[in-house]
Amino acid sequence: MNKKILIVEDDSSMQEELKGLLENASYDTLILTDFLHAKEYILKTNPDLVLLDVNIPYLNGELLLKELRKESSVPVIILTSRASEIDEVLSISYGADDFITKPYNPTILLLRIQNVFKRVNQEYPEKIDIPKEDEIGIMIYLNREITRLQQSKNPKIKNYVEKIKYELMGGTEAIHNSEIWKVLSYAQRERFEEKEEN
Repeated sequence: MNKKILIVEDDSSMQEELKGLLENASYDTLILTDFLHAKEYILKTNPDLVLLDVNIPYLNGELLLKELRKESSVPVIILTSRASEIDEVLSISYGADDFITKPYNPTILLLRIQNVFKRVNQEYPEKIDIPKEDEIGIMIYLNREITRLQQSKNPKIKNYVEKIKYELMGGTEAIHNSEIWKVLSYAQRERFEEKEEN
């Protein structure tokens, strides 16, 4: 299945240029048009990567990225004409996976996209290798962790926990699914931040 890349760019000629480049490289593309509800659209469409311009309507790209990182770890590459060090530092500190300035070199852009995907796949392989003899112990750990996370009053954490519980209904085979571990890490991070605020 082809990777899906969402283009968040308000310049129509740049949208089409990026769309053509990515589709020629065998990526599926989406173009965001409703900038007022940009975050909601990204979460709804669940792309594999976002190409994000800084100068977009309503909420600039850096602030959109900051808001997006509260709910998603989707890889984001900032692609912008703003070439100051401050913009690069802000983007990376808000959670960007890479920062590329316009005008960009198409070959280098494609290579940077490949590198981001390679890094993400190394961090979260599709299937996690767990020895058969350790499966019961891992299941006990996950169930204990779910019980602990359920004590939170944060609805976002409760949603994460429900997803883990649902996945685990499939039995021990489910613990080999990297999606469970990603969701668990999000929940644990939210709970840590919740404790820090209190």
